[in-house]
Amino acid sequence: MTALRPERESGAYGAGDQGTPYGGQPYGAPGAYGDGWYDSAPPDSYGGASASTAYLPPVDEETVALRVPEPPEPPEPPERTVREESASARAEGGRAARRKAARKRHGRRGGSRRAVEASGAVEGREGASRASEGASRAPLSRVEARRQARARKASPAVVASRAIGEVFITCGVLMLLFVTYQLWWTNVRAQAQAGKEVSDLQNDWANGERKPGAFEPGQGFALLHIPTLDVVVPIAEGINSKKVLDRGMVGHYAEGALKTAMPDARTGNFGLAGHRNTHGEPFRYINRLEPGDPIVVETQNEYFVYKMASMLPVTSPSNVSVLDPVPKGSGFTGPGRYITLTTCTPEFTSKYRLIVWGKMVEERPRSKGKPDALVS
Repeated sequence: MTALRPERESGAYGAGDQGTPYGGQPYGAPGAYGDGWYDSAPPDSYGGASASTAYLPPVDEETVALRVPEPPEPPEPPERTVREESASARAEGGRAARRKAARKRHGRRGGSRRAVEASGAVEGREGASRASEGASRAPLSRVEARRQARARKASPAVVASRAIGEVFITCGVLMLLFVTYQLWWTNVRAQAQAGKEVSDLQNDWANGERKPGAFEPGQGFALLHIPTLDVVVPIAEGINSKKVLDRGMVGHYAEGALKTAMPDARTGNFGLAGHRNTHGEPFRYINRLEPGDPIVVETQNEYFVYKMASMLPVTSPSNVSVLDPVPKGSGFTGPGRYITLTTCTPEFTSKYRLIVWGKMVEERPRSKGKPDALVS
């Protein structure tokens, strides 16, 4: 509804005379609302003339009605907030992606620094939030702490398996060290000792300090040459492991029932023993000897040259008949001047013995020089 304005005494409607609205026509004047005078009410309202013929005052924009406000223009979509941009940047790859996004928005060099600072602020707030969440966690009760400690503690089966594994590892390491010692270090040490003994013998012979005759156990008295195998090794009295064989030397059977002749004897069998593996292994490859290969024994005054005659690949360690003056199985039929080489077989075991026999073919004084077997 429209609120009507109160009439003024000086003229309520327009600029006409007092009481004459709309162009100075009084309410009772003819032609104001139709053909007759308007006495009490407009014809339109009181059954007079129709609304189409009634006079309508001009529309007063200020008094028609309450104005319905026009709908506001939709605001421009706001730019993404820093938080959204930070979350998007984190989803796309973390700090590097955020920096890259900031450079895209504000320029690589001259852009605003606010976005980067805001991103750092958001990270700080999130870190503080995570810290507060960790701090807000309630501490474990004593029962829960004990339960978790028992869960972390290894069971007896796990402890036992770990102990067994450590034992196996330790045993493996020890075995590896032992094998290295046996196959490598014993050879290094024995060859060094044998080489020193060879040098000492040659020096004593040159100086005339050592006389032929009886020798003490472990004492070196001759050199064994096997040119085919490139072997030069000292010969010592006896077959004791620690004093002779383990020192890289060859031992002469010279004790008890195993006593054999010396090379200078007119008849007999000169028996020698040596390692095939480890401790210098001087007899490692005597199985490669063939009939006719030279075997030379060098003493202070003479060279005794033998020719390989026969071989017994496998025999029992108790078969001492191979050391007889006329060894059994050698093929020799009568007394003579023989040499017997004995060693273990198969390699790296001592279950059986390998035997090589030779027959003397030359006795040459040192004053005449080396025999042809050593020269060629």
